[in-house]
Formats: sequence, structure tokens, C-alpha cells
Amino acid sequence: MSVATTGERVTVRPLRAVVISWVSAVVIVVLFTAIALVLRNSDTGVFFRLADQVALVLIGLFIAGGCLLMARPRVRADAAGIEVRNVVATKHFAWSDVERVAFPDGASWARIDLRDYEYVPVMAVQAVDGQRAVDAMRQLRALHASARG
Repeated sequence: MSVATTGERVTVRPLRAVVISWVSAVVIVVLFTAIALVLRNSDTGVFFRLADQVALVLIGLFIAGGCLLMARPRVRADAAGIEVRNVVATKHFAWSDVERVAFPDGASWARIDLRDYEYVPVMAVQAVDGQRAVDAMRQLRALHASARG
């Protein structure tokens, strides 16, 4: 997880998830491409054409793209609020809407608690990142505390 602070702005991205996502994506593309190249020359009794090979590589690219979705999580926070980008959606919350920034025991990632017992997962702050996650939580909580007064 990279934690960048510029003035009163904090940006947090996971480290381990990004590395694993990129390595997985590259391995999948290489594997599907190698299989596509070998299938045409193998004696399996089935005839693979160029279209089949291209389709196999495209399937590998789609699966790799799915793996790269796990590299998307990011949090940006400043004095005005917090922007949480998880795998698919990005949401922005004013600090006045956030009750607390929490990291429940046994959880894989942090969350922000909202009113009416709702919460939003913050996948950018992950437990597997260790001390970086602790530093990010301290910075986010400090911004929340200063904004709430």
C-alpha cells in the first residue's frame, strides 16, 4: 500500500494486492497465449484454427482484466471528505457523513461507518499490508478528527 501525503491530502493504495494482481494478469496472458500456440500443433484429434487460437488469447486477456480490477482500490482524503474507490465503484463522502474510520478485529480491510448503521468497505487499507495499513489508518483518523472538530 502506498501512502502519499501532500499537505492535508492523503492517498492510500494497497501494495500486496496490486503486485499480486499484476503478476497474476501477466501469468494468465502468457499461459493462455502459450496454450493457444501449442494447440494448433498438438495431435489431440481436434482441429484448432486461427480463430480458435485468437479466441483463447482474448479469453486470457479478459480474465487478466478481471484480475487487474483488484488493483483498483484507492482512498483519497482531505479536509473536505473521503473518496473511496473499491473494485468497481467510486464514492465520495463528506466527513460530516462519516461516523468513524474503523478496522474491525479479524477484518481483511478497513471501513468507514456511516449513519444508520451503514458502512462502506475501504479495500485500499488491507490488513496484509501491516504497518502501512496502521499508518494509513492513523492519517485517515487524524483527518476525520480534525474535520469533525
